[in-house]
Amino acid sequence: MAQIEKPDSQLTAVKWRFPSVHPEGRKYVVIAAAVALLVYWGISPFLGWLLIGLTVWVAAFFRDPVRTTPVDPKLVVAPADGLVTMITRVPAPPQLRQELGEGEFTRVSIFMSVFDVHINRSPIAGRVKRVAYVPGKFVNADLDKASEDNERQYMLVEGPDGLKIGFTQIAGLVARRILAFVKEGDQVAAGERIGLIRFGSRVDVFLPAGTSSLVLLGQRTIAGETILAEIGADKTLTGTAQ
Repeated sequence: MAQIEKPDSQLTAVKWRFPSVHPEGRKYVVIAAAVALLVYWGISPFLGWLLIGLTVWVAAFFRDPVRTTPVDPKLVVAPADGLVTMITRVPAPPQLRQELGEGEFTRVSIFMSVFDVHINRSPIAGRVKRVAYVPGKFVNADLDKASEDNERQYMLVEGPDGLKIGFTQIAGLVARRILAFVKEGDQVAAGERIGLIRFGSRVDVFLPAGTSSLVLLGQRTIAGETILAEIGADKTLTGTAQ
């Protein structure tokens, strides 16, 4: 009897592996570990154990897991891990209006708690056309006014077909630094790492007209993997919390 061969993708076993710590966070892990050891040996073992726990949390905060991104020019993937807290129709922010144009866009807001992965990823493949940093306040990123009041960084990626997707990294109540791993003119792949926000924050994504969100309020997204929208697909989705 002839043997039926399976596609290579089915022959390759996928194994779980421990997430690495992003280089941006390694210095904080080393500092936290050093302080924990000094306190443990020099002051109090009890306080030392508490600081060791804090060191583990710092390492977990800066974890950088591998993600598998679907490759399709029509798909927009989530740029952040977190909770979908707002889906609303808004005009483009002034910092992106020249590239995105007038009219209304569907803004999907993803809130990242201090327990989420904070590496942000590009929602589409293309060229980075805009990176604009705006200083501001540090109010709760879960509030709607945070998109206009907080420290934030605007980015826009233009795909090979001319599709433009804008998104905003917004600092939160305890976030004090927004980092960009890319600059204007860089070429990025969908799901590629493009930045980091330290210690709690939010990312807003602006979907073009005629494209609705494929995620629901209260849903959790995984950066680089969750499909946020399909360009040109205007669907009305409903869901239940359970």
